[in-house]
Amino acid sequence: MRHELMTAWRRASTAELHWTTPNGPHGSPVVPLVWPGDRLPCVALPLVQLDEAESIPATVALSVPAASQRPETLVASSEVSLEWDLSGERFLEHLLPQEVAKHPPTRLRADSLLARRENWWWLPRILVTLTSTTGMWSLPTRTSTAHALLVRDRDGQTTPTRAAAPSVETVTTAALPRPGDTTPLRLSTPDGTALVGRDEPAYLFEHHHSPDFERWERWYRGGVLRGDRLHVAAGEGMPPARDDGPGSLAPFTLLRRLLNHHNTSRRARAGIAAAERRHAGS
Repeated sequence: MRHELMTAWRRASTAELHWTTPNGPHGSPVVPLVWPGDRLPCVALPLVQLDEAESIPATVALSVPAASQRPETLVASSEVSLEWDLSGERFLEHLLPQEVAKHPPTRLRADSLLARRENWWWLPRILVTLTSTTGMWSLPTRTSTAHALLVRDRDGQTTPTRAAAPSVETVTTAALPRPGDTTPLRLSTPDGTALVGRDEPAYLFEHHHSPDFERWERWYRGGVLRGDRLHVAAGEGMPPARDDGPGSLAPFTLLRRLLNHHNTSRRARAGIAAAERRHAGS
C-alpha cells in the first residue's frame, strides 16, 4: 500500500469499507488496524456484523482521512482476504492492543482478563485483510452534516459487478427525507456540480459517533441514481442535529449505555451461533 495511505490508516481512529453486493453497493464504518510483521492493513469485524461481512467480495474500496494537513480523504481499491476467527485467538494475539487504543468500547470489554471473560462474545471476529492496492485517489473531506459518501458501480453499470471495487465520492445532499420517504434526493459535488447518474444502483451514507464511541451511528439511503437524483428505495437513520463533526453525538445516559451493551451482546452471540452453524455444515 502506498506510504501516504498506510500512514493515514495507522493514525486514523475510523475509516470506511465500500463494496458491491448482488443487491447493490454498500459501505460500512470500521476501525482501521494493521497486522504486525507483514504490516498489511486490516479490519476486525465483530460478529454483530456477520451479514455485512458475508457479503464482502474479493475487491473493495477503502477510505480514510488523510494524515497530512490537507483537508482530504484518501480512497483506494484493494483486493482482500477474509479469515473467520471464531475463537478470537488471532484477534486477541495480534490486533487487540490496537483496537483498545482506538476504540473505547473495546477497551471496556476486553482490556483485562476479567473483562474478556465477561465479554467473550466481543472477541470472535471476521478478519478482513487488504492484500494489495489496485488504485488510489483523493476526495474532499466531509465537513458538514450535508456531506456524505456516495458508493456506486465504477462504470455506472446497472448490474453490480462483484469483481471490481465500487466508485466512492463525496457529495452534498439536499434536505434528507425521513426514512420511509421515497422523495428523490438531489445530489451534487461539494463545489455544486450536479451528478450524472445512469440509473445505476447507489448507496449514500455517513456515520457519526459520540466522544466515547458508545454511540456509533450510520445513516444511509439506497436506491437508483438517475441524473442528479437518488431515487430512494431503502434507508435508515438521520444526520445528527448539530453540525459539530463526527464526535458530535451526545453520549448515552447510563440506562441507554446498559441497554446498548445488552443489545450488542445479544446480537454478537446470535452472530457467533449463526457463524458456527454455517461453518459446521461446510
